[in-house]
Amino acid sequence: MASPYDMNFCFPVPSSLQNDRVKLVPFIPSEHADAFIAAAKNHPELFLYLHWGPFPTAQDFVSTLIDQRIQPDRGMVLFAVFDKSTPDAPQLAGIIGLLDTSAANLSTEIGFVVTLPAFQRTHVTANAVGLLLHWTLDTAAEGGLGLRRVAWKANSHNARSVRAAERMGFRREGVLRWDMVLPAWKTEGGNGGGIRAGDAKADCLGRDTVVLSLCWDDWEAGARQSVNEIMQRMK
Repeated sequence: MASPYDMNFCFPVPSSLQNDRVKLVPFIPSEHADAFIAAAKNHPELFLYLHWGPFPTAQDFVSTLIDQRIQPDRGMVLFAVFDKSTPDAPQLAGIIGLLDTSAANLSTEIGFVVTLPAFQRTHVTANAVGLLLHWTLDTAAEGGLGLRRVAWKANSHNARSVRAAERMGFRREGVLRWDMVLPAWKTEGGNGGGIRAGDAKADCLGRDTVVLSLCWDDWEAGARQSVNEIMQRMK
């Protein structure tokens, strides 16, 4: 992909993934960061169950999440999500991406899912996830990466995220207890467990994580058809 920004992903990144409803394009900080933060900064609830954000400025978003975490990691890639309901002027609807991607193990995880308030409970999230599922799980002959496994991980309190994944065909595998140490500024979203005396990060909450997956055999056994139906049904 000819781009002034190095995505640094372990697979070639297409210039877009799209259908008649939603378009995903590689997130270019200079093109998308200001608009995303302008729409998200007054909605800290978007980041309640995430272990990053909210961000007061676009510069903070880029320097802490993109420059320090996403761009240096060849297993991560971020997309800007555009709603195509108004074809003449597609609207930025959120972000979505992949992480923990392994070319050796043919696996990845869908994450960085933030759908802006105006586009929640619409066709946007289902279609964005569906486009990523087609790209990751379809075979190379079908235009995809031919991966074997796509994971989805959610804060154990984020029932909405778990339901969204299950609706798209992901199967629950279990719960990783005390999976993450949340940043000290996160005062909500913890697992509710107490912190023992002498803990090295006593001022930080712990997070339990629900793990789900959708694998190639699920995809071939009917999940692809179900995802396609959901993408068409969600309006």
